[in-house]
Amino acid sequence: MENRNFQLDNEWNIIHYPEKPTGFGILILGDERHFVDAKNSFWLQNEGKLSIINKFKESGYTIFSSNLYGRNWGSDKAFDLAARLYQYVIRTEILNTKIHIFAEGMGALTAIQLMKRMTGQIRSVVFLNPILSLKIHLEQEKEHKFFLKKLSKELETAYQCSFKQLEEKVLTQNEEFPYDHHIPIKMIHVLSGGRAYNQTKFNLSLIKHEVESHKIESSLILPEKKQQIGAMIVKFFNRHEKIL
Repeated sequence: MENRNFQLDNEWNIIHYPEKPTGFGILILGDERHFVDAKNSFWLQNEGKLSIINKFKESGYTIFSSNLYGRNWGSDKAFDLAARLYQYVIRTEILNTKIHIFAEGMGALTAIQLMKRMTGQIRSVVFLNPILSLKIHLEQEKEHKFFLKKLSKELETAYQCSFKQLEEKVLTQNEEFPYDHHIPIKMIHVLSGGRAYNQTKFNLSLIKHEVESHKIESSLILPEKKQQIGAMIVKFFNRHEKIL
């Protein structure tokens, strides 16, 4: 069996099985385009993402992911389901209880919640072009009226409150990245397009001290080098598996 789709709280989830499992698991938290349904997922449909999945499987990783209510923007509901998925997978599969996380874009917001509240269950985290602050993301999108209108509707659905209420709450949030020395972190930024560049610039300023002091690894890559991402992640994950 290559993969298994199942439901938790009416949301579809998927587990990808390697031929030769090592006993280590990876939770994938996808970006805005991410989805999982009864028979498919974005990571199976997209050629670039599938190559990363295949690299993980070749390396013996059991991979699991969830639809997480679609464009959840790091909501508490998304965190709760991600935590439930972790518990389910650890209970039903033969895996080490400390997992790796790979988070892209919007998925970073849920990953940060997991890092804050599930420290002992996380082995390491890799971020790809992450959104590390909903506050800054909102401020950036205000320059793009079309994107802001779309984002505001998604946020109202995700957080189940008015955009004005959420905006007031978000604007008072602390911008500091919740660095925890117990969790090894790697940031990968693919340099493509103006908006991606602005997000990268902000992310690097937010974690500047941690990068300069070598507490967080950071890699900048060109779009034509994206095929190297899977190998980069596996190499990083491997380094943090010596202590079970």
